[in-house]
Amino acid sequence: MVDALSRAGRVIGVLIVIQMIGGFLVNFVLEAPLFGAPGFLPNAAPHSHAIALGALVGLLIEALWVGIAVTAFPVFYERAPARALWLLALAAVILALAVVENASVMSMVTVSEAYAKASAAERAQLETVRVVVSSARNWVHYMARMTDGFAIFVFYAAVYRLRVIPRILGGFGIVAALLQVIAVAMPFFHRDVVFPMLAPLGLCQLIVAVWLLVKGFRAEPRSAIGLGNA
Repeated sequence: MVDALSRAGRVIGVLIVIQMIGGFLVNFVLEAPLFGAPGFLPNAAPHSHAIALGALVGLLIEALWVGIAVTAFPVFYERAPARALWLLALAAVILALAVVENASVMSMVTVSEAYAKASAAERAQLETVRVVVSSARNWVHYMARMTDGFAIFVFYAAVYRLRVIPRILGGFGIVAALLQVIAVAMPFFHRDVVFPMLAPLGLCQLIVAVWLLVKGFRAEPRSAIGLGNA
């Protein structure tokens, strides 16, 4: 049982590390031209291959949530069945949103390629749809990141309940996940994303990933057994 817990924790640690590396590559390397000046209309077409790769990598790293949920399920379900089921359901929603978001990214590339080939008059027409195309991607992105935050909240709520990692890390993760949800929800209230509020979760994920890679999940202390399912 202890070996199975440790192995499950290490697998999840590896998946978290892959997500963090992939997220950095997508946001700051492969898809960076979409968001730099002078905008995606002139920028996306010359970088279409990198952006397409970014869309595929983005889809892959979000799909890893299914792997995390499936790996965690036997660990969580016995003593925290509601959290185990919620994590699995949210992983499925995350994957669905990732498909829509990355399809929207490729739509931005398609519009940019049309812009590159267009005459001056046609470019003026494409400028009118620029906001629509970018907004279609952005609103799905915000909802996807909020759903990520909810999934991370459920994950840390489960590990906090089961004590399979130090409770201080589980509590830190719960707070950090809530901060992410609040930060990326700001555009729904006509405010900018509060990027500094995302930093605690990045730090927490890194610390927990290292912990899991080194130690895996630990067995729930005997004193905690018998408190009942949650």
